[in-house]
Order: sequence, then structure tokens, then C-alpha cells
Amino acid sequence: MAEAASPFVHEPLVRLGAFAGVFVLMALWEVLAPRRPQAIGRRWRWPNNLGVVVLDTLVIRVLFPAGAVGVAMLAQAHGWGLLNVLHAPGWVAVPVSVLLLDLAIYAQHVAFHHVPVLWRLHRMHHADLEFDVTTGVRFHPVEIVLSMLIKAAVVIALGAPPFAVLVFEVLLNATSMFNHGNVRLPEWLDRVVRWVVVTPEMHRVHHSVLRRETDSNFGFNLPWWDRLFGTYRAQPEAGHEGMTIGIDRFRDPRELRLDRMLLQPLRGDGPPPGHVEPRGEIS
Repeated sequence: MAEAASPFVHEPLVRLGAFAGVFVLMALWEVLAPRRPQAIGRRWRWPNNLGVVVLDTLVIRVLFPAGAVGVAMLAQAHGWGLLNVLHAPGWVAVPVSVLLLDLAIYAQHVAFHHVPVLWRLHRMHHADLEFDVTTGVRFHPVEIVLSMLIKAAVVIALGAPPFAVLVFEVLLNATSMFNHGNVRLPEWLDRVVRWVVVTPEMHRVHHSVLRRETDSNFGFNLPWWDRLFGTYRAQPEAGHEGMTIGIDRFRDPRELRLDRMLLQPLRGDGPPPGHVEPRGEIS
């Protein structure tokens, strides 16, 4: 019984350890080999972006104390879901679950771009004026709750094993921080790696201020879905140094404050009257 409960018991520690380890590695990499200069420094952005992470974690732990792994354990105990009905062996169920959960997240991401009410939530992620490791964990709490509900539904329908869900959650969190990193990869290495996992060079295009570029490269973990479904874009039109990150509506650095980020879904899509884009560096 203790063995069966272990994924739930250790999941928070496993996820926290993986988060901390990948975050530190990416932060050091950004210092040693940055891809783009940043006009808005970490002292202004990072406390607010990391504040979102703390808030998201508290909300999820209050509303879903068992998390997605707990949902998988419940489905397994009751024999719910396709893989449980088929009695698929672990060596089949685990990789199939990770693959299909990633496809579900890709589909969810596309939906959050094309359904207006969902875009209002998701655009907080895109409204960051820089692109680095903290952008990869900056999501509105309501979006995080909706994402958990979608994930739970997929886990139950699929009958994903708890271990597969834990692996997927750790991978998704780690690759999100990796592919949002402001880090430099040799061009030849990026060309190879982006066939296996979404790279920063590939995902940065998705954060372009141009909507036709924003609506591309939706993958967070596996890069294959964008190529398969025609949403892949190799490079931004202006190049990685020349492209503009963010959303036209939220160009004022004050919009990077935590309180203003949380209220962004309630605000309109167009630029406000008399809007003047601020200039100058903020550290």
C-alpha cells in the first residue's frame, strides 16, 4: 500500500527539486551565454514572475491537493480509462501516456490562442516584455486551474499510470523553463535538438509581437506536433535579435507588476487611447 501511494507522497518534493535544479541551471546559462540583451532587468521582472509561480502553486494545492498524479491514482484504483481497460503493460502505458498528454497540451495551447475568452487569460504569459526562464512559469492562476481540469480529464479518459503523469509533469515544467531561456545554442546544435525537443530558438518565435508568429510553434515539450499540424515556423521575420517580444496592448513596464498582470484578462485588446510606448532601460 505504501508503495502504491509513493507517487502522491513524493510528487511535491520531486517536482520542487526538478524545478529548482532546472531553474538554477538556466539562470546561470543566461548569465554566461545570453541570446539577447534585455532592456528590462531581472530586478523588476523576476520578483513579479516568480510571485505568479508562488500564487499558482498555492491555488493548485488548495483546489487540487492530490494533483494530476492523485487523479491518475484514482483512475487506476477504479480501472477508469482506455489503458486500464486494455490492461496495457507499463512499458506501453508510460510512453503512450507521456506522448498523448503532450499532444493534449499542444491542443490546449492552440485553443487558448484561438478562443477569445481563453486568450485573455493566456495573453498574460505573452505580455512579458522579455523572454527568459521566468517567462516559462508565468501563467495566470485561472489558466492554471483550467489547464489542471483539462489535464485531469485527459488522465482519466486515457487511464494514464501515476508514474507516467509524474514524468510528464516534471518534463513539461523543465522543458518550459528550458525553451523560454534567454540562452545561446550553436546554430548547428539547435537544428539537431529542435527535432527532439522544443528549443529556445524555436519557441522564441511564439513570443513575437506579430500575431502570425505568435500563432505558431505551440509545442512546449515535443516539437513534432507543430510540424505535423502545420503550425511550425522556423525563424522570426525580423530575426532573433530584431524581433519584438510581447503584446502591443501591454508595452508599459508597469504592466509587469503582479497586481496588473492578474487584472490583464479584464482589460481590452486594443492599445489605450494616447498610448505611447515607453523608452529607456529599467533594471
